[in-house]
Amino acid sequence: MDPPAIPPDALVLLDYVGIAVFAVSGALLAAEKRQTLVTFIFFAVVTGVGGGTLRDLLIGAPVFWVGTNSTLLICIGAGIAVWMFSRKMFAERALLWFDAVGLAAYATYGAAKALSYAVAPVPAFAMGVMTACVGGIIRDVLAGEPSILMRPELYVTAAALASGLYVIASLAGAPPALAALVAGLAGFALRGAAIARGISLPAYDR
Repeated sequence: MDPPAIPPDALVLLDYVGIAVFAVSGALLAAEKRQTLVTFIFFAVVTGVGGGTLRDLLIGAPVFWVGTNSTLLICIGAGIAVWMFSRKMFAERALLWFDAVGLAAYATYGAAKALSYAVAPVPAFAMGVMTACVGGIIRDVLAGEPSILMRPELYVTAAALASGLYVIASLAGAPPALAALVAGLAGFALRGAAIARGISLPAYDR
């Protein structure tokens, strides 16, 4: 059996962006809770690798951070960096914006990696959404916060937009870098609009 195609460098960059910004978001939540440095690092690591770990286990890929030092070092560095700098240096809603960047990047890369492992398009779409959302869910549960999924503004929908656009563009034969750019920007734009303007889907009221 031939080994799966590795996503191109432009997509691998999205993976690192997703890891870094999700790690920062985890550390920022630890800062809000006024935790110790160890907790900062723990939250950064769990948030940074959580979604990608589940994705790799489900698609039969080697877990991405086990065979390299760089991933955990990025997460540890993010935790230490947030610890060292005063929270006053970050905007009041920095956690939400870092999370939005990670959401778009990880949803796009998750779908791309799943497709590279010959996962069918619909499950690949689901892998993108899962990659983007699981780390944040774990972060919120560990911190005793209401899950980001339960808040009214768009979150999973933004991940679904990025992942779905990438899968559709790939099936249409678009170059991977272009598909990733369009998908990532669209997902970030939707999540950003939700943060800035409180856009949400209608809730069940019966």
